Formats: sequence, C-alpha cells, structure tokens
Amino acid sequence: MNIVAATVELSVADPAASSRFFTTHLGFREVLVDEEFVSLGRDDAAPDLLLRRSDPERPPGRGPVEVLVSFAVTDVAEEYERLRREGANITIPLRREPWGEQLVELIDPNGVVVQLVEWIPPAGA
Repeated sequence: MNIVAATVELSVADPAASSRFFTTHLGFREVLVDEEFVSLGRDDAAPDLLLRRSDPERPPGRGPVEVLVSFAVTDVAEEYERLRREGANITIPLRREPWGEQLVELIDPNGVVVQLVEWIPPAGA
C-alpha cells in the first residue's frame, strides 16, 4: 500500500466556525464549501480536514468519543506567541515534557482540541 493523501473528518455542530478557526490560526484554506461540510487543505504535510455538520440521527459508536488533532511543527514557541497575539483559545500554554516534547494546546469553537508539538531530544539523549 502507498498512501498518497490523508483526510481527517470531524463531525462538528458548526462547520463554518471550525473553518474560521483553522483558516485564521492554523493556515488552512477552504477547498470546498457546502451547507453540510467544509473541506480544508494546506500545501504541506498536514492532512486535509473535512468538517462535517453533526447528524443527530447518526447511529452511535462510529468514531472516537474524544478527538485530539496533533500537528508536529517547527518552532512551536514562535507559534505559541503568534496564537496568543491572535487571541486563539489556548487551553495548555507552551510547556516542555521530560521526554522531549514541547507543546501547546488550543481548542476550536466546536470543542476540537488541537495540539502543536515540536520534538526536542531531552538532555543527554
């Protein structure tokens, strides 16, 4: 198998609100817009995002109960400062974990948790 592209589909109450969040703060662009969904893309290694309006009639049990979207980035400290200036809803400020992960976490208007991570080898590794 050779995977040539990836899409993450997120069911949200308000696709337009999530689209504004991802385009404003995370550099995505709208590729396709419909009443029921918004398709977002970038020109780098990030997967495409499909923001689909939640369907209360959809049978339970399809997909995870909680979703965290994580993007490995360069210079997460700079991204953190930019996001603060833009007024993004940051839920975990910039921090460094003992195993070498430096991260910041934010949340979109529909409750989608987004983590920006930079891997920095711990001292002595």
